[in-house]
Amino acid sequence: MTNTETSPSGTTAAIRPYRIDVPQADVDDLRARLARTRWAPDLPGTGWTRGVPTAYLRELATYWATGYDWRAQEAALNRYPQFITTIDGTAVHFLHVRSAEPGATPLLLLHGWPGSIVEFLDLIGPLSNPVAHGGDPADAFHLVIPSLPGYGFSGPLTETGWTDGRTAAALAELMARLGYRRYGVQGGDVGAFLAPLIGGLVPDRVAGVHVNALVTFPTGDPADMAAMTEADRARLAAMAEWQQRSGAYLQLQGTRPQTIAHALNDSPAGLLAWIVEKFQDWTDPAAALPEDAVDRDRILTDVSIYWFTATAGSAAHTYYERFNDPAMRAPRVPSGVPTAVAVFPTDVTVRPFAAKAVHLVRWSEFPRGGHFAALEAPDLLTADVREFFRGRPA
Repeated sequence: MTNTETSPSGTTAAIRPYRIDVPQADVDDLRARLARTRWAPDLPGTGWTRGVPTAYLRELATYWATGYDWRAQEAALNRYPQFITTIDGTAVHFLHVRSAEPGATPLLLLHGWPGSIVEFLDLIGPLSNPVAHGGDPADAFHLVIPSLPGYGFSGPLTETGWTDGRTAAALAELMARLGYRRYGVQGGDVGAFLAPLIGGLVPDRVAGVHVNALVTFPTGDPADMAAMTEADRARLAAMAEWQQRSGAYLQLQGTRPQTIAHALNDSPAGLLAWIVEKFQDWTDPAAALPEDAVDRDRILTDVSIYWFTATAGSAAHTYYERFNDPAMRAPRVPSGVPTAVAVFPTDVTVRPFAAKAVHLVRWSEFPRGGHFAALEAPDLLTADVREFFRGRPA
């Protein structure tokens, strides 16, 4: 069945039901490729300091090939209504979970890199059906959870030019097509770049913006530097260290995305290493291994989505667009849309810098969790989202 929706702008477009159904041949091919991996030798005594240790990666890849159940994860995703549409010439896949509560607030949830729609699986129930999770029915949300253009089930991009601004416009159009004339936006990582941009594009439609894993940049204003707290200074120092020690992926994806695309599209073990390294680096420092912070099957589902959709390279190209987009270097003018910033361990968000970029009305710091807050501390993120949007007219 195909539904045709007309957006407030008058655009008519097909919104088609979607179901994830990876061919069994692709599942078998993944297992066969993993079995043929040519493993890199470890240097003794290096641990994680030079990247993902071979012994760890080999054990995780073996589990991916022989113990992990893609079909179970696929069925779990297919429990939620999914759709696909074409916006600005590219496919946009999304989950659309409507609450039974009549006064529910529409909320757009935006993942980051190396994330996907699986980031939000533990938020769907509490946000859409708060009563079933011990909450207040007044805190209910209708949820729209897209695979960002060029990511996951939206499929690879087929042209260049997909800047954050263009992506934000496409997501605003998606909400318009769904008939949501006023809504909230929540995003982390890449989603934290996109959410304020959507607010700036359609400020009359966005009731509020909530972000986590927001990257802030020095403004050059001495007053902002003087206003930094000790925690702010620690985060700024952590960002400088991160750029020096862990920013290689950023430079490669931002300058040579097609080169890394070949490797990531051809080697599942290479893709696994590329992504799991970020789960090691960016999750709660209290976690010794990635799976100590995020369920191992959830991590592998995220990696599997990139593999089965062949979108690791496409996602890398969006970094190139960001690097070469003049709008990224232009001074940020807050849109006036009320914005909440949630800060988890490993985040490098500096409050005075954030206050110059967005209309900051709420600042929350949490003692546990990390960069992947929706995966690591869904209870904390859910509570903060509820509190921020409570009472904001939709």
